[in-house]
Amino acid sequence: MMQTDSQSLEPTMSHSPQTTILVIGGAEDKVHGREILQTFFNRSGGRDARIAIIPSASREPAAIGNRYRDIFEDMGAKAVQILDIRERYQGEDPIWQNYLEGCTGVFMTGGDQLRLCSLLADTPLMEKILLQVQRGEVVLAGTSAGAAVMGHHMIAGGGSGESPNRSLVDMTTGLGILPQVIVDQHFQNRNRMARLISAIACHTDRLGIGIDEDTCAMFEGADIIQVMGKGTVTVIDPGEVLYTNEPNVSASDPLSLFNLRIHVLTHGDRYNMRTRTVDFPEQRLSA
Repeated sequence: MMQTDSQSLEPTMSHSPQTTILVIGGAEDKVHGREILQTFFNRSGGRDARIAIIPSASREPAAIGNRYRDIFEDMGAKAVQILDIRERYQGEDPIWQNYLEGCTGVFMTGGDQLRLCSLLADTPLMEKILLQVQRGEVVLAGTSAGAAVMGHHMIAGGGSGESPNRSLVDMTTGLGILPQVIVDQHFQNRNRMARLISAIACHTDRLGIGIDEDTCAMFEGADIIQVMGKGTVTVIDPGEVLYTNEPNVSASDPLSLFNLRIHVLTHGDRYNMRTRTVDFPEQRLSA
């Protein structure tokens, strides 16, 4: 039998009480209410916001960067800068690090999470962003690929529509911004439940966070996840798993996990990662 300790999450990153990280499942509304993007803008300072856009995950970084720049300028941001990084050496350029000194928000676009990590991981630019996020000096957001990179363990790709098995998911190292979680995006839209369960079966000291399109898991401080948007956020908690056959079967064999806990959260729901509990609506109303 396999015992797990839900509190032994390594590596750790200490976040200040005012830390805000928006993890977006992709395909967020960019035209109508733009609730998620508006929340990022507001949290970044509203009309005083100085926003850095990192489109490095995209095959067309200029086009996607300009699209988000137009959105945030239309909202009234004081300054918007595209950090169009296409080679690793650019992550050492003091120009971008100097811009971050006055930055209040950083937004990572979608595309290919492997490309994003290969360009940014362990660069001085990313280290500076991590420090500013840790101190609560900037609000960070990532959508689609920009969401997938948040954990220490990252889903690089995989399949869907099968029973959970190790071959269903390709894992690598992410940026470690939220090291205690493994994020999957476009979640219910692309039938990725089995994929995330497969990832968690291999890393039972993490939380699985599956985020639907036009949906956001907003991490506040060290503990709280708040859900916003049109879809759901699925939390897969292996903290009380009693047994899994994962170490003893081949990569293509189906996985068993006993006593796996799953929460499906919608707009306004809140989850506490420290206590592994959900705030019920009546608790929020009486608070």
